[in-house]
Amino acid sequence: MELGFLKPLFDRPGPWAAVYIDTSRATEDAAKQQKLRERSVAAQLIDAGADAYTCRAVLDTLAHEPVSGTPPGRALFAAGAEVVLDIPLAVSPNDVMATWSTLPHIAPLAGLHDDLPPCLVAYIDRTGADLELRDSHRREPAGQAEGKEWQGRGHRSIPADRHEWHYRNKVENTLNQTADIIASELARQWPDSGAQLLVLVGDPRERRAVHHRLPEQIRAVTVEAENGSRASGASNGLLDQQIAKARENFARRHLQSVMDRFRAGRGRPGEHGAGSVETGPGEAAEGVPAVVDAARSHQVETLLLTPGGPDTSRELWAGPGPDHLAVQRGEIQAMGVPKPELARADDALMRSAAAADAEVLLVPEDVQGPAGGLGAVLRWTV
Repeated sequence: MELGFLKPLFDRPGPWAAVYIDTSRATEDAAKQQKLRERSVAAQLIDAGADAYTCRAVLDTLAHEPVSGTPPGRALFAAGAEVVLDIPLAVSPNDVMATWSTLPHIAPLAGLHDDLPPCLVAYIDRTGADLELRDSHRREPAGQAEGKEWQGRGHRSIPADRHEWHYRNKVENTLNQTADIIASELARQWPDSGAQLLVLVGDPRERRAVHHRLPEQIRAVTVEAENGSRASGASNGLLDQQIAKARENFARRHLQSVMDRFRAGRGRPGEHGAGSVETGPGEAAEGVPAVVDAARSHQVETLLLTPGGPDTSRELWAGPGPDHLAVQRGEIQAMGVPKPELARADDALMRSAAAADAEVLLVPEDVQGPAGGLGAVLRWTV
């Protein structure tokens, strides 16, 4: 999960209200159930010591939930009588949860937010391509790539005289030029699109022509969809299923790749001293002291969390900045933080990861993850 969307939470001081609530309306008494959930939110926030103004801001936001088109759940983060972020969830929370803490309680997002990669879809034909950005909650146009005018347009058949070879060659050149234009536009948009997966839709010949012309780093995360065309666009149900499957496969392969790097970087137990960032060949950190050290120096490329791991709820000392975190109170005071506060390790480390543009991956219970539930793959080592 990329964490850039959380950065607005770190520009202002706490304390913070964090609310996770089911917003589904699949039952006949959905409206009644929603009212009960809102009352539970209010009671939990008041019991936790939240101020009345922030409670009111949260409840007012929940009261304006639309009747239709709602996601399975929502996460709200509020401070200073204002809801700063209202995030749709891909999974309904099992229970209403409302907390009041120095740092926003963001750790549950790792299991409730959409963790499938956003993708860029290119609907290709011989005249160009329509581009679209997709994730689990939105589809939005991302521009077009207009190809070369195909001179053969309007001919009902290919000429059979001595000029036929020249005609075919000209058509082939035009198709290749259009594929060049589409591939160039995709390469131009890719860095700023936020997409992690590229899906090519259209005639097999035209898809392949674009695919072969993509830069290697984009080609490595590109798939071709067999269903759909530029004419049908996003309305093809089979295409939607194929894109969803491609996103799931990408996420599964990515997790496997990261875990392979973590295990290789962790090495054998005992190769280095306890708490050392270099816990093996040096590309992984495991356990609270090592991960805290790596996060503080912006070494973390991917933060790994295992649900229910004992280290995830362990308390750390935290200060106002994302780099202000330490295992010992004296450490953080030495950083110039006169009044550090205790915070959950997973919240503090996710804050640090978001500020450093790192990602967070939830390690499923059936996958052997880091000891204690906290680990990291590192960008570089000391």
